[in-house]
Amino acid sequence: MTIKFGTSGWRGLIARDFTFDNVRLATQGIADYLNAERGTRNAELSRRKPIVILGYDTRFLGREFSLAAAEVLAANGLIPQLCNRDTPTPVIAHAIRNGKAIGGINVTASHNPAEYQGLKFSAHNGAPATPEVTKQIEANLARLIGQNWNFKSAVVGTFQCKTFDPQPAYFKQLTKLVDFSAIKKARLTLAVELMYGTGRGYLDTLLEKAGAKVARFHDELNPLFGGHPPEPNAEGMAEVRKFVRSGKAQLGLGLDGDADRFGIVDKSGAWLTPNQVLALTLYHLRKNRGWTGAVVRTVPTSHQVDAVAELLGVKVHETPVGFKYIGALMEQEPIIVGGEESGGLSVKGHVPEKDGILACLLMAELVATERKSLGQILKELEKQTGEFHTDRINVRIPPEHKEALLNQLAAGLDSIGPFKVVKFITTDGYKFLLSNREWVAFRASGTEPLIRCYIEAKSAAQLNRLRKACHQLLAG
Repeated sequence: MTIKFGTSGWRGLIARDFTFDNVRLATQGIADYLNAERGTRNAELSRRKPIVILGYDTRFLGREFSLAAAEVLAANGLIPQLCNRDTPTPVIAHAIRNGKAIGGINVTASHNPAEYQGLKFSAHNGAPATPEVTKQIEANLARLIGQNWNFKSAVVGTFQCKTFDPQPAYFKQLTKLVDFSAIKKARLTLAVELMYGTGRGYLDTLLEKAGAKVARFHDELNPLFGGHPPEPNAEGMAEVRKFVRSGKAQLGLGLDGDADRFGIVDKSGAWLTPNQVLALTLYHLRKNRGWTGAVVRTVPTSHQVDAVAELLGVKVHETPVGFKYIGALMEQEPIIVGGEESGGLSVKGHVPEKDGILACLLMAELVATERKSLGQILKELEKQTGEFHTDRINVRIPPEHKEALLNQLAAGLDSIGPFKVVKFITTDGYKFLLSNREWVAFRASGTEPLIRCYIEAKSAAQLNRLRKACHQLLAG
């Protein structure tokens, strides 16, 4: 078994890949990394108590897997502190920063189907571990496997570990970032999709405290997530969309299983893309709250963000895919908001990690502040920037053709079908800028014979034409 850390940690099927033995092994690799860092003179970690924050989501055996990790950390002279219940990823990130810990281990598979579990390691600043760090951990794991490392553990679930409640400190943090008084004045009626996940008692409670009337959906514990992946996309938010469309709420807000991703439903019942939400967050924080700084987005994220930034006189940064890259930039300079098309964002003065709870609260605040629907605000913005139509398609490529196709893309293209290429960007995958702010980008899946194709056009008809051209290119 090889344990590989991807863009959001290591994930695997429960009982096949994700086992107690493998969790202990992964934790030992992390413990070896942390202790090596602590032993480096003048390193940040050498000045801190060796506290490691542990958390888990609502999946099968989350707490038990966390306790297995805690036992290994304790055996390595580290101090594990476990969240007192299933906990949102952004809350764990805040607990790491707030408690001046040396890192954190979160047992979560985020929005993946219920049969998956995952393990995510975060650095002392609450940000996802960088590729440089995960490479060191993977090298430690290879060495441990070579040594036939094993661990004599207590009976599963019986290890005693200090627990704490991270919620009060996180709630206090959000009062610095969200204008709850605006939400209170507007007396909003909201539908909240909790997806049987860690967000229950967080997003719904904060909104109710702010005086909103909240209709909750799926706020009970269910490790099977009702038979669907806990993802707040258009399909996952279907019940809330129907509820809002019927006039029973002004806005629908949703979270994925670990509450780091968001889903937003407008008053009309339309699901807004994360691209649109990122653009709206930038607009709101710059125009209504007067925040200053730049905006950061990933390569396949919509240039609608750039158009809004241009209107507001804000600089744009583009990073590779993965919130770790956005988080790193947010630690270096003032960034109003950073986000990605897959549904994650964070803001200035907050954790360098995705926070779906915060994103939902900011959308409620925007509606409360402007007393308009998000759809109306978007339409008004589009009068100044033009429309942006986005799509992401996954195209299966025979494994024997994948490399040749990637080589063709890597060499650059003069055109994609009838569309002339204006600029070629290789920050992450292969991105081809076309005229009139349209573009396409290609990224290969690291795990499947797939190429992901991201498309942006200025009209629905043009999006269709670009989609056909991309299919033809990849099929050719």
